[in-house]
Amino acid sequence: MSYEDALAGRCSLPNHVYHITICTRYRQPVFSNWQTGRLAVQEFKHVQSQLGVQSLAWVLMPDHLHWLLQLNKEASLARTVSIFKGRSARNINQYLARTGGLWQKGFYEQAIRQDEDLRQIARYIVANPLRAGLVQKIGNYPLWDAIWL
Repeated sequence: MSYEDALAGRCSLPNHVYHITICTRYRQPVFSNWQTGRLAVQEFKHVQSQLGVQSLAWVLMPDHLHWLLQLNKEASLARTVSIFKGRSARNINQYLARTGGLWQKGFYEQAIRQDEDLRQIARYIVANPLRAGLVQKIGNYPLWDAIWL
């Protein structure tokens, strides 16, 4: 399925939970440097305070992000991701003294059904560094969080 096909079916429902995946441009391992990851984390917090979006769980891998979030009544999915990507790209590019795109065009989302177990999805998300062989214990990976901890 092309990205344009995915856009055609995208909807944004108030108070709904989504699992978002955003990849870096050309899958560059920008977040192998945990300091650049901390800059992205600051933007999660900014989006939460500016838009009232709640981050339920996330993990920032070297070349992509998994983010479980809940929209509020006013926030749209596209606007939330756009603000995050724009602000994080600007700040990270400034930190790295570089220009150009940081993120791939668009993003992938999965709307979470009400009967799905959010904690199980969060565990799957934060266990990504284990499955990728980046660490032996999730506590050793610095770029993740979940509200249930």
